[in-house]
Amino acid sequence: QKNSCVLPEDLKNFYLMTDGFQMTWSVKTDDTPMPLGSMVINSVSKLCRLGGSSMYTLPNAPTLADLEDDTDEEGNGEKPEKPHFDSRSLIFELDPCNGNGKVCLVYKRAEPVVSPDTEIWFLDRALYWHFLTKTFTAYYRLLITHLGLPQWQYAFTSYGVSPQAKQWFNMYKPITINTALLSEEADSFVNKLDPNKVFKGKNKTPVLKKKPPSQPPGSQKSQTSMTSAKVSSLAGNSSRK
Repeated sequence: QKNSCVLPEDLKNFYLMTDGFQMTWSVKTDDTPMPLGSMVINSVSKLCRLGGSSMYTLPNAPTLADLEDDTDEEGNGEKPEKPHFDSRSLIFELDPCNGNGKVCLVYKRAEPVVSPDTEIWFLDRALYWHFLTKTFTAYYRLLITHLGLPQWQYAFTSYGVSPQAKQWFNMYKPITINTALLSEEADSFVNKLDPNKVFKGKNKTPVLKKKPPSQPPGSQKSQTSMTSAKVSSLAGNSSRK
């Protein structure tokens, strides 16, 4: 009501379920957890408008509209028109991106009446705009699939992510950071699994049972004679009794 605009339907349904979203995850290095991923959707109370007030408390201080670079090429058939900090657009911050920029909900046409059509844009630290998605639902999917890795929004800019962030991408999201290689070689990230080799049974060598050593014939005869002698002696003893 304050800004005379209506939330898009998908974002409205999101806020009806939960007032914002924040999820962080860490990696363990040397048995010490280190925060890495961060996924944030500001609550309704933190859905602040950008460009409406001065950046500083000094009198006649410049606003974002004063610092806007109008020399950028406007949108054409393929590239959408970038937002403006003045009254032509309404811009609200969705994610502060840990100081690496801002993900914004943008109402592209605010004059004479605010249009219900919105887009999601990324504003980098140099105040350049980069288009992300047309709907909040599509952006939410991007946020989840990129795992909230540091500076993941810069993957949609012309200069890409920093070398440090690229290392994390290579570890947790390699296909995203190597899309050119993936388009050239479709099987470069496919695990080539040969089930015949994996599930091939090992040829077990049969265990030969050791046979007891065969006794020579002479020893067998001597044992037989000794047994018969014992039997005859037992028979003699019983007859004497």
